[in-house]
Amino acid sequence: QVQLVESGGGLVQAGGSLRLSCAASGRFFSINAMGWYRQAPGKQRELVATITSGGSTNYADSVKGRFTISRDNAKNTVYLQMNSLKPEDTAVYYCTARTIDVGGIRDYWGQGTQVTVSS
Repeated sequence: QVQLVESGGGLVQAGGSLRLSCAASGRFFSINAMGWYRQAPGKQRELVATITSGGSTNYADSVKGRFTISRDNAKNTVYLQMNSLKPEDTAVYYCTARTIDVGGIRDYWGQGTQVTVSS
């Protein structure tokens, strides 16, 4: 099983920056991909960014050029550098991880961390 713990959320002014971290722990062979989703009040959860163990990334169009996802495979930690934040970025951000092993495909979710961008 994998446990995911996010940190780094908070309140910032528009144009500011935050760096989110998510550390995975537990008993598993490997994590193939990690990523970030977010959910704003009254809206559906949406993909923000993902990264594979090989370093391939993808981003939602709304955050391209502003957010950067990175991963330290040795530490099983994923980061999200958020620059040029906008009020529209306000949401609960959730870390996710996917494992593929003899037990099959498993997805895990963190508890979420609040990001609030004031105007």
